[in-house]
Amino acid sequence: MTRILVPLAILEGESVSAGLTELLAPMDVTVLGYHVLPEQTPPDQARLQYEDRATDALEDLATEFGAEDGTADYRLVFTHDRKQTFDRVAETTDSAVYAIPGATGPIERLLVALTGDVAVERIVSFVAELIGDREIGVTLFLATDEETAGRELLETSARVLSGDGIAVRTELAIDEPPLEALVAAAVDHDAVVMGERAPSLRTLVFGEEAERVAAESVGPVLVVRRRDEDADRPSSTEER
Repeated sequence: MTRILVPLAILEGESVSAGLTELLAPMDVTVLGYHVLPEQTPPDQARLQYEDRATDALEDLATEFGAEDGTADYRLVFTHDRKQTFDRVAETTDSAVYAIPGATGPIERLLVALTGDVAVERIVSFVAELIGDREIGVTLFLATDEETAGRELLETSARVLSGDGIAVRTELAIDEPPLEALVAAAVDHDAVVMGERAPSLRTLVFGEEAERVAAESVGPVLVVRRRDEDADRPSSTEER
Protein backbone atom coordinates (compact mmCIF):
# COMPACT_ATOMS: atom_id res chain seq x y z
CA MET A 1 0.00 0.00 0.00
CA THR A 2 1.27 3.47 -0.85
CA ARG A 3 2.43 5.57 2.07
CA ILE A 4 1.65 9.29 2.10
CA LEU A 5 3.60 11.87 4.08
CA VAL A 6 1.46 14.65 5.55
CA PRO A 7 3.74 17.48 6.80
CA LEU A 8 2.14 19.91 9.25
CA ALA A 9 3.48 23.03 10.96
CA ILE A 10 2.34 21.52 14.21
CA LEU A 11 3.12 24.37 16.63
CA GLU A 12 1.36 26.84 14.34
CA GLY A 13 -1.87 24.90 14.67
CA GLU A 14 -1.87 23.55 11.10
CA SER A 15 -4.29 20.64 10.86
CA VAL A 16 -6.19 18.61 8.27
CA SER A 17 -9.73 18.77 6.97
CA ALA A 18 -12.17 15.91 7.31
CA GLY A 19 -12.23 15.69 3.51
CA LEU A 20 -8.50 14.97 3.32
CA THR A 21 -8.69 12.41 6.12
CA GLU A 22 -11.48 10.62 4.28
CA LEU A 23 -9.65 10.79 0.95
CA LEU A 24 -6.51 9.20 2.40
CA ALA A 25 -8.41 6.50 4.31
CA PRO A 26 -7.23 3.64 2.03
CA MET A 27 -3.57 4.70 2.32
CA ASP A 28 -0.83 4.33 4.92
CA VAL A 29 -0.06 7.77 6.37
CA THR A 30 2.86 9.30 8.23
CA VAL A 31 2.01 12.63 9.85
CA LEU A 32 5.15 14.75 10.01
CA GLY A 33 4.89 17.42 12.67
CA TYR A 34 7.62 19.98 12.06
CA HIS A 35 8.70 23.31 13.44
CA VAL A 36 11.18 25.53 11.62
CA LEU A 37 13.71 27.06 14.00
CA PRO A 38 15.77 30.24 13.76
CA GLU A 39 19.29 29.39 12.68
CA GLN A 40 20.72 30.11 16.12
CA THR A 41 18.24 27.88 18.03
CA PRO A 42 19.48 24.32 18.73
CA PRO A 43 16.86 21.63 17.93
CA ASP A 44 17.42 19.95 21.31
CA GLN A 45 16.50 23.17 23.10
CA ALA A 46 13.26 23.48 21.14
CA ARG A 47 12.43 19.83 21.75
CA LEU A 48 12.71 20.29 25.53
CA GLN A 49 10.38 23.27 25.35
CA TYR A 50 7.74 22.10 22.87
CA GLU A 51 7.87 18.30 22.54
CA ASP A 52 5.01 17.42 24.87
CA ARG A 53 2.56 19.88 23.32
CA ALA A 54 3.49 18.89 19.77
CA THR A 55 3.31 15.17 20.52
CA ASP A 56 -0.19 15.45 21.98
CA ALA A 57 -1.40 17.14 18.78
CA LEU A 58 0.35 14.59 16.55
CA GLU A 59 -1.13 11.62 18.42
CA ASP A 60 -4.62 13.02 17.87
CA LEU A 61 -3.96 13.56 14.15
CA ALA A 62 -2.46 10.10 13.68
CA THR A 63 -5.58 8.64 15.31
CA GLU A 64 -7.74 10.47 12.75
CA PHE A 65 -5.73 8.79 9.97
CA GLY A 66 -6.07 5.31 11.48
CA ALA A 67 -3.24 4.83 13.97
CA GLU A 68 -5.38 2.43 15.99
CA ASP A 69 -5.69 0.23 12.90
CA GLY A 70 -1.96 0.37 12.23
CA THR A 71 -2.28 2.44 9.04
CA ALA A 72 -0.86 5.70 10.41
CA ASP A 73 2.07 6.90 12.50
CA TYR A 74 3.78 10.20 13.20
CA ARG A 75 7.18 11.87 13.39
CA LEU A 76 8.19 15.08 15.16
CA VAL A 77 11.09 17.15 13.84
CA PHE A 78 12.57 20.50 14.85
CA THR A 79 14.53 21.74 11.88
CA HIS A 80 16.35 24.63 10.25
CA ASP A 81 15.56 23.38 6.72
CA ARG A 82 11.94 22.47 6.02
CA LYS A 83 12.38 21.05 2.50
CA GLN A 84 15.41 18.97 3.45
CA THR A 85 13.44 17.52 6.36
CA PHE A 86 10.51 16.61 4.12
CA ASP A 87 12.81 14.79 1.69
CA ARG A 88 14.69 12.96 4.45
CA VAL A 89 11.57 11.75 6.25
CA ALA A 90 9.93 10.76 2.97
CA GLU A 91 12.95 8.60 2.19
CA THR A 92 13.15 6.98 5.63
CA THR A 93 9.42 6.20 5.68
CA ASP A 94 9.36 5.17 2.01
CA SER A 95 6.58 7.67 1.32
CA ALA A 96 5.80 7.81 -2.40
CA VAL A 97 3.48 10.82 -2.08
CA TYR A 98 3.31 13.88 0.11
CA ALA A 99 0.24 15.95 0.87
CA ILE A 100 -0.19 19.70 1.15
CA PRO A 101 -3.28 20.07 3.35
CA GLY A 102 -6.10 22.35 2.34
CA ALA A 103 -9.64 23.14 3.36
CA THR A 104 -12.16 20.81 1.76
CA GLY A 105 -15.33 18.93 2.48
CA PRO A 106 -16.19 15.56 0.91
CA ILE A 107 -14.05 15.01 -2.18
CA GLU A 108 -16.15 14.22 -5.21
CA ARG A 109 -13.92 15.42 -8.04
CA LEU A 110 -10.14 15.04 -8.36
CA LEU A 111 -7.98 17.03 -10.80
CA VAL A 112 -4.97 15.00 -11.94
CA ALA A 113 -2.23 17.02 -13.65
CA LEU A 114 0.01 15.20 -16.15
CA THR A 115 1.85 18.30 -17.37
CA GLY A 116 5.61 18.34 -17.85
CA ASP A 117 8.38 15.89 -17.07
CA VAL A 118 6.50 13.76 -14.56
CA ALA A 119 6.02 10.02 -14.06
CA VAL A 120 2.63 9.72 -15.75
CA GLU A 121 2.22 5.96 -15.28
CA ARG A 122 2.98 6.16 -11.57
CA ILE A 123 0.61 9.09 -11.12
CA VAL A 124 -2.22 7.22 -12.86
CA SER A 125 -1.50 4.04 -10.89
CA PHE A 126 -1.58 5.98 -7.62
CA VAL A 127 -4.89 7.63 -8.51
CA ALA A 128 -6.44 4.23 -9.26
CA GLU A 129 -5.25 2.91 -5.89
CA LEU A 130 -6.40 6.03 -4.05
CA ILE A 131 -9.93 6.00 -5.46
CA GLY A 132 -10.53 2.26 -5.54
CA ASP A 133 -14.27 1.61 -5.81
CA ARG A 134 -15.31 4.98 -4.38
CA GLU A 135 -17.46 7.34 -6.43
CA ILE A 136 -14.83 10.02 -7.00
CA GLY A 137 -14.64 11.43 -10.51
CA VAL A 138 -11.33 12.32 -12.16
CA THR A 139 -10.32 15.04 -14.60
CA LEU A 140 -7.01 14.33 -16.33
CA PHE A 141 -5.39 17.69 -17.13
CA LEU A 142 -2.51 18.45 -19.47
CA ALA A 143 -1.01 21.75 -20.64
CA THR A 144 1.21 21.36 -23.68
CA ASP A 145 2.25 22.84 -27.02
CA GLU A 146 1.93 19.45 -28.74
CA GLU A 147 -1.80 18.90 -29.30
CA THR A 148 -1.63 15.49 -30.99
CA ALA A 149 0.78 13.98 -28.46
CA GLY A 150 -1.15 15.57 -25.62
CA ARG A 151 -4.49 14.08 -26.69
CA GLU A 152 -2.88 10.68 -27.10
CA LEU A 153 -1.39 10.82 -23.60
CA LEU A 154 -4.69 11.86 -22.06
CA GLU A 155 -6.66 9.18 -23.91
CA THR A 156 -4.18 6.44 -22.96
CA SER A 157 -4.25 7.45 -19.31
CA ALA A 158 -8.05 7.78 -19.30
CA ARG A 159 -8.43 4.23 -20.63
CA VAL A 160 -6.41 2.88 -17.71
CA LEU A 161 -8.63 4.57 -15.12
CA SER A 162 -11.85 3.80 -16.99
CA GLY A 163 -10.82 0.15 -16.99
CA ASP A 164 -10.87 0.32 -13.19
CA GLY A 165 -14.42 1.67 -13.23
CA ILE A 166 -13.46 5.29 -12.53
CA ALA A 167 -15.41 8.08 -14.17
CA VAL A 168 -12.87 10.08 -16.19
CA ARG A 169 -12.91 13.17 -18.32
CA THR A 170 -9.97 14.98 -19.91
CA GLU A 171 -8.95 18.62 -20.29
CA LEU A 172 -6.23 19.78 -22.66
CA ALA A 173 -4.77 23.30 -22.51
CA ILE A 174 -2.89 24.27 -25.69
CA ASP A 175 -0.43 27.16 -25.78
CA GLU A 176 -1.37 28.37 -22.30
CA PRO A 177 0.96 29.04 -19.34
CA PRO A 178 0.87 25.62 -17.63
CA LEU A 179 0.70 26.71 -14.00
CA GLU A 180 -1.94 29.34 -14.60
CA ALA A 181 -4.02 26.87 -16.64
CA LEU A 182 -3.76 24.28 -13.85
CA VAL A 183 -4.84 26.74 -11.16
CA ALA A 184 -7.83 27.78 -13.30
CA ALA A 185 -8.83 24.13 -13.81
CA ALA A 186 -8.49 23.36 -10.09
CA VAL A 187 -11.28 25.78 -9.18
CA ASP A 188 -13.98 23.24 -10.05
CA HIS A 189 -12.30 20.38 -8.15
CA ASP A 190 -11.98 19.38 -4.52
CA ALA A 191 -8.33 18.27 -4.60
CA VAL A 192 -5.38 18.04 -6.98
CA VAL A 193 -2.90 15.24 -7.74
CA MET A 194 0.30 16.22 -9.52
CA GLY A 195 3.83 14.94 -10.05
CA GLU A 196 7.00 16.29 -8.52
CA ARG A 197 9.49 17.66 -11.02
CA ALA A 198 13.20 18.32 -10.84
CA PRO A 199 14.15 21.73 -9.41
CA SER A 200 14.40 24.43 -12.05
CA LEU A 201 15.14 28.14 -12.15
CA ARG A 202 11.39 28.74 -12.31
CA THR A 203 10.70 26.87 -9.07
CA LEU A 204 13.68 28.48 -7.33
CA VAL A 205 12.43 31.95 -8.22
CA PHE A 206 8.69 31.47 -7.76
CA GLY A 207 8.58 28.74 -5.10
CA GLU A 208 7.47 25.13 -5.29
CA GLU A 209 4.78 24.69 -7.95
CA ALA A 210 2.71 22.34 -5.78
CA GLU A 211 2.63 24.89 -2.96
CA ARG A 212 1.56 27.62 -5.38
CA VAL A 213 -1.25 25.41 -6.66
CA ALA A 214 -2.32 24.64 -3.08
CA ALA A 215 -2.26 28.31 -2.11
CA GLU A 216 -4.29 29.43 -5.11
CA SER A 217 -6.74 26.54 -5.28
CA VAL A 218 -7.24 26.27 -1.49
CA GLY A 219 -7.92 22.51 -1.58
CA PRO A 220 -5.42 19.74 -0.77
CA VAL A 221 -2.67 18.85 -3.24
CA LEU A 222 -1.15 15.36 -3.38
CA VAL A 223 2.31 15.26 -4.95
CA VAL A 224 3.68 12.00 -6.37
CA ARG A 225 7.37 12.16 -5.55
CA ARG A 226 10.07 12.06 -8.17
CA ARG A 227 12.26 8.95 -8.19
CA ASP A 228 15.88 8.68 -9.35
CA GLU A 229 14.87 6.66 -12.39
CA ASP A 230 12.60 9.50 -13.56
CA ALA A 231 15.65 11.61 -14.44
CA ASP A 232 16.43 9.35 -17.40
CA ARG A 233 12.85 9.04 -18.59
CA PRO A 234 12.03 11.07 -21.74
CA SER A 235 9.26 13.63 -21.48
CA SER A 236 5.91 12.65 -22.97
CA THR A 237 5.16 16.18 -24.15
CA GLU A 238 6.98 19.46 -24.48
CA GLU A 239 5.79 22.04 -21.99
CA ARG A 240 6.15 25.77 -22.38
